[in-house]
Amino acid sequence: MSERPAGDGANGRWLGRIVQLALVVLIGLGVAWLLGHAMGVLRSRGVQSGFDFLLAPAGFSISEGWLDFDASQPFWRAFLAGIINTIRASVPAAVLAVVLGTLLGVGRLASHVLVRGLCTAYVEALRNVPLLVQLLMLYFAMTHLLPDTSEAREWLPGVWLSKGGLSMPWPVHEAGQGWHIEWPEMGNFGVTGGAALSPEYLTIVLGLGLYTAAFVAEIVRAGIQSVDRGQTLAGQAVGLSPAQTLRLVVLPQALRVIVPALTNQLLSLTKNSSLAVAVGYPELVSIANTSLSTTGRAFECIAVVMAVYLLLSLLIALGMNRYNARVALRGWQ
Repeated sequence: MSERPAGDGANGRWLGRIVQLALVVLIGLGVAWLLGHAMGVLRSRGVQSGFDFLLAPAGFSISEGWLDFDASQPFWRAFLAGIINTIRASVPAAVLAVVLGTLLGVGRLASHVLVRGLCTAYVEALRNVPLLVQLLMLYFAMTHLLPDTSEAREWLPGVWLSKGGLSMPWPVHEAGQGWHIEWPEMGNFGVTGGAALSPEYLTIVLGLGLYTAAFVAEIVRAGIQSVDRGQTLAGQAVGLSPAQTLRLVVLPQALRVIVPALTNQLLSLTKNSSLAVAVGYPELVSIANTSLSTTGRAFECIAVVMAVYLLLSLLIALGMNRYNARVALRGWQ
C-alpha cells in the first residue's frame, strides 16, 4: 500500500483556505453591489438615502444603559448604545438559561416523582407559550403587582424591589475614597444608591432566561440519556456517589451532544432579545425604530440591525464551536 505524501495534506488545507477566502470576497462584493444598487434605486425615486445620517445628532435620549448618551450625540453612538444594551440583557439571560436549564434537565430524570413532575410541568408550560406573551405578562406583573416605589420592600439585605425596579449593592469609585460598596437606602421618595435595574431590563432578562431554560432542559436531558448506562454503573462501581457520577462521568460525555444544540439556543436567545422593544427596553431594534421615525432611512436602519445580529450570531457560533472542539469526544486516533 503506497503512503500518501506528507505535503498533500498541508497543500489541501491551504487550497481549502484559499477557496473559503475567495468565497468570502465574492460574497462581500455581492453584498456591496446589492447595497449600491438599492441606494441607486432609492435616489432615482427621490428617496433620501445613505448612511451619512449616522454622523448627524440623534435628537433623542436613551432611558438607560452603560453608555452615556444624550440627544446632541450622533446616531452611530445611539446604535452603539443599543448594541451594548442588547449584550447587557443577553449575557445574563444566557447564564440564567444555562444554569436553570441544566438543573431542570437533571430534574427531569430524577427518581423523585414530585421533582420530576415539577420540572416536566415547567418545561411543557414555558416552551409552549409564545415568548412575547410571557414578556408582556411578566412586565405587567413587574409594573402592577409589585409595591410602589415609595413602599419598596427589602427582600434581602440591601436588595430592594418595587415597581421602579430592583436596587442592590454595587461597587463604585469616588475621588478620594477609592472603590467601595454603595448600599441602597430607603428615602422619602424611594430607594437611592447602589445599582438600579429597571422593570424593562428585569423583564427581558428574566423572560429570555426562563423561556430558553425550558429548551436547554430538554437538550441536557437528551444529552444525559445519550450516555451509555454502563458509564453510570462504572462510576458507582468505583465508589462514586450519584451526584459525583453525574458530574464527573456522565455530564462530561454528554457535552458532545449538548453543546451543538445549546449553540442554537444561545443564538435564538440573542435574536429573541429584539422582542424587548415590546416592553420599552432600549435595545438595538428599539433604537433603530426611533432612528427610522426620525430620519426616514428605513433601508439603512434595517440594514444596520441585520448586520449587527449577523455579526453577533457569527461570534457566538465561533465561540461555541471552539468550545465544542475542546469538549467533543474524538474517538480512537
